[in-house]
Amino acid sequence: MNRFKAHIELLRPPLAPMDLAMPAASALLAVYAVGGTLPPLLPFIIATIGAYCAITSSYVYNDCCDIDVDSVAMPDRPLPAAMLSKRDAQLWSLFLFLMAAATALYLNPESFVILLLATLLITIYSAWAKRNTPFSWIFVGLSFGLVPLGVWLALEPAGLLKAGSGLHPSALILTAMIIITDWGFTNCDASRDVAGDKEKGIPTTPATYGIAATAKIVAIFWAIGVILSLALGLSANLGWLYLAAAAIAGGWLLLQNLDFVRNPTAKRGEELFYQSANYRAVLFAAIIADVLLQSGLSLGAGQGIGI
Repeated sequence: MNRFKAHIELLRPPLAPMDLAMPAASALLAVYAVGGTLPPLLPFIIATIGAYCAITSSYVYNDCCDIDVDSVAMPDRPLPAAMLSKRDAQLWSLFLFLMAAATALYLNPESFVILLLATLLITIYSAWAKRNTPFSWIFVGLSFGLVPLGVWLALEPAGLLKAGSGLHPSALILTAMIIITDWGFTNCDASRDVAGDKEKGIPTTPATYGIAATAKIVAIFWAIGVILSLALGLSANLGWLYLAAAAIAGGWLLLQNLDFVRNPTAKRGEELFYQSANYRAVLFAAIIADVLLQSGLSLGAGQGIGI
């Protein structure tokens, strides 16, 4: 039972609402933006689970590369606490990746290509960039931003490797939004690990340039992300529910970023890290709710015309 719990903990359960809501929202949004309808249930479920496996596989692999750092900053994590061996975690990461690869190949070869690219980028980050450049977060954002694109292609192919109608502009806005906001998200994460990073000589942006400078950079990324979240709603013809949620949640998050700029500490960075995850979960949940609402209204109108 302890080993089972350790495997689950490597998936970072506090981030599960965000990590499940993002692919679910992306799948719904893809079909709705292109055709104004909902996706078939089985491909929707497969795409969501596959994307979650891809995301969590990267978490586990990163933990395998960061045992020495986590032993300082987070000694209770499964690997530094010796709840699991490094080989156990590597096999767990590989299993999750293979699950993601199988679902991607089943749904659309284009999604599989995106998965390979995202995996390459996150592997470069974990195995090399994090310990060699203060700008390693660029790799993380690019990798994470490709996840919703891969999910989108699973439901609405671009027509390159599988017949499709082409890539909708909303797919590119969604991808850009996730990439840029993840740069802020990752730097918040690095801000809480400054002590361990400095001790181990890892040149993250907070460890190299200080948390105060990092907080300002994070605020810029999130400000751009909030603007893109509104542009996404307009380009995908989402309704008032999503736009209101994006505006309110975005305004709240920007206030949290302002507080981080005013109080640039590792503790505040950690708080903003989880606040950002909750913001993303709310934003994706709003996409899901709005698409379901708009599709329901369209169905009702269609039935009314038929009557």
